[in-house]
Amino acid sequence: MQKLTKNLHLHLMLLPSVIAVFIFSYIPMAGIIIAFQKFVPAKGYIFNQQFVGLENFKYILSMPNIYGVLRNTITIALGKIVLYIIVPIVVALLLNEVVHLKFKRAIQTMIYFPYFLSWVVFAGVLIDILSVKTGIFNDLLALLGLGRHFFLGDNSLFQGTMIVTESYKTFGFDTVIFLAAITNIDPSLYEAASIDGAGRFKQTLHITLPGMFMMIVLVIVINMGNIMNAGFDQIFNLYSPAAYKRGDVLDTLIYRLGLIDFHYGPATAVGLFKSAVSMILISGSYFVSYKFFDYRIF
Repeated sequence: MQKLTKNLHLHLMLLPSVIAVFIFSYIPMAGIIIAFQKFVPAKGYIFNQQFVGLENFKYILSMPNIYGVLRNTITIALGKIVLYIIVPIVVALLLNEVVHLKFKRAIQTMIYFPYFLSWVVFAGVLIDILSVKTGIFNDLLALLGLGRHFFLGDNSLFQGTMIVTESYKTFGFDTVIFLAAITNIDPSLYEAASIDGAGRFKQTLHITLPGMFMMIVLVIVINMGNIMNAGFDQIFNLYSPAAYKRGDVLDTLIYRLGLIDFHYGPATAVGLFKSAVSMILISGSYFVSYKFFDYRIF
């Protein structure tokens, strides 16, 4: 009780966030029951609906495109997770070597800025940049003799485009996190390594990267829960019927089932499946990080 009283101001500071999470995350979980019902909005409350057991899940599994959608989701999400880790680490290591402080801050601002843009705005920018006829990126490819490509409509290019553009928009955030981890490394370690004759590359390999290791593990654990989340905002604003074959993911399928076709039960069933798999993956990755790397988030 004494400890609680001592940290009361900190608990009060967290209270609004806890309330918001409870209202917007926990209370809506009551709607999970719709996955097991033939939900008709006219009947009112979810407890007045007809229960159909696992019929909604059977309906989803019988859809001809469900396995293609699942494959697209995992492929895009895994590609994003790999770049989530690799690109910010590389950029953070490169920025760490920049001596000129103003130039370093300018680069940080430039790479961090896209993170604050919504996908509605950023998608408009990308559509202009990647336009086949007038896009600056296709103009550059044509200048180099590589031809013009329909990045947002070609099924062979769409998934790679989603992975790269998502990384371009968000890598600045993780870069700042990794830079913060680097600043926590004891400078005397670099001094000792320099005296022993280690160059910048060996210092990075044997001091900087090990010093970032726990933060890298944390980012991996957090991102593992996103394997079933390929990014609705991005894909919804960028894809078209021409790219459905390789661009349709679970989130866009849920959108069409629930809000366009009014199949609320099957849409909730897909969402429940997504959440269950994500929970298993993030719990498993946390267990592995604790078991083999002795790392705890809490």
